Amino acid sequence: MAVTRRAALKTLAAAGAGAVTGASAYGFFYGRHALEVTRTTVAVHGLPPPLSGLRVGLLTDIHRSRWVSDEDVSFAVAALMADRPDLIVLGGDYVTWGDRHFVGPSAEALQPLVAPHGVFAILGNHDNDHDMPAALGRRGVQVLRDARTRLMINGETIDLIGIRFWTKRGADLAALTKGSAPMTMLLAHDPRRLVEASALGVPLVLSGHTHGGQVVLPLVGAIAAQKFPVVYGLAQRKRTTMFVSRGIGTVYVPIRINCPPEVAILTLAAA
Repeated sequence: MAVTRRAALKTLAAAGAGAVTGASAYGFFYGRHALEVTRTTVAVHGLPPPLSGLRVGLLTDIHRSRWVSDEDVSFAVAALMADRPDLIVLGGDYVTWGDRHFVGPSAEALQPLVAPHGVFAILGNHDNDHDMPAALGRRGVQVLRDARTRLMINGETIDLIGIRFWTKRGADLAALTKGSAPMTMLLAHDPRRLVEASALGVPLVLSGHTHGGQVVLPLVGAIAAQKFPVVYGLAQRKRTTMFVSRGIGTVYVPIRINCPPEVAILTLAAA
């Protein structure tokens, strides 16, 4: 029987709680707050030379809640802004379980995000289709709900496609890519969309959702994220490159072990 992500995290949390101290306590008091800035070069097939060096800031899986505070989010925002990315994308899950109490505070904490070529967002499985996009829109964020938008950067065209987590049909993604620019970036909360993106020839996919496993055990790995083709970091499928961020927040249990939260600065380069 396959182990679900929720069951795995709860089992690990229970084992840690039984120990009272140790890894579980570390993950609660320190691990979930130990934000890292991941700076990496992303090789993209067919990247036009004028887009080489473009820096994309990725911030995802905030999960603003009683366990993820305004201070946690503001710290992540400040860390991302310190690198002054050219373009910023938000990967979804701004609250947990659609909790409307935190929709406003989550969007408010993201308001300082600005970039020369804009701030764009998609919706994750914890976000509703109405309150969250409206709150982000009021803060200057363009939410792509099964939509495509075109940017002109350094004289080159780049298309951004954003799909909701709950948009599952491959035909819907195919329709969005029809007629898209050769340099297209897909923002998809769930990294399992890599298979479809590769089949459609999308050069670059940015995702979150996995939290990097959230709890990563020595010799065992990220038990709660085994169903995903990419748990975190870079991956390649044919001519499609994917980057999956570990994100900022937590879900199910408020701990992170061997899997610190992150914001990412991705510098594009020709493959």
